[in-house]
Amino acid sequence: MAIIKHNDQRVGFFIDTQNLYHSAKNLYNDARVNFGAMVKNAVGGRKLVRALAYVISTKTGEESAFFEALGKIGIETRSKELQEFWGGAKKADWDVGMAVDAIRLAPKLDTVILATGDGDFIPLVEYLQNQGCQVEVVSFGKSTSGKLKEAADDFFDLSLDPEAYLLGHRGRPKRPERGRGRAVTL
Repeated sequence: MAIIKHNDQRVGFFIDTQNLYHSAKNLYNDARVNFGAMVKNAVGGRKLVRALAYVISTKTGEESAFFEALGKIGIETRSKELQEFWGGAKKADWDVGMAVDAIRLAPKLDTVILATGDGDFIPLVEYLQNQGCQVEVVSFGKSTSGKLKEAADDFFDLSLDPEAYLLGHRGRPKRPERGRGRAVTL
C-alpha cells in the first residue's frame, strides 16, 4: 500500500521513551536518542498537532533536566512515578496510557506516529487504521517487533542514520553478546 504524506496532514506523535532509551543504550554503546531530530524528520513538513513523550520519574528526580529539555523542543511529557516493589522489583509501564491518548486524539489526526518497537502496540495500530488514521512507526529496526513493522503503514528506521538520531554515538553499534553472557563491545 502506498503511503500518503502531504503538508496538510495533521500528525500526532506518541513516544514510548523507555523503549527507545533502552534500544539506543543496548544497541549503540549507551548512546541517547535525539528526540528533536527524530520528531522533526519523521513528521517532515506535515502539521504536528501534538507530540507526547511518556516518561518515568524516580525519587531522586535526576531526570528532571531531561523532561525540561523535551518541553523546550515542543514535546509534552506525561510522567508516571517508578513503582518499586518489595524484593527490589521495579515497574514502569506507559503502554495503556499511550494507547488511550492515541485513541482519544485520533479523531483530530490524519496520521499517528508511534515511536516504539514494542509489538504490544499492534492492536492499537489496527484500531487506529480502522478509524481512518494512517499509522507510522519510528524506532530502531534491530529492536523493533517484525509484526509491528508489518502492521504499520510506514516504518521509519532510526538505525539507518544513527548519527542523526543519537547523542553520544561512537560510530558503531555493539556486537551481539557471545559466549557465557559476556558482552563484547567495540
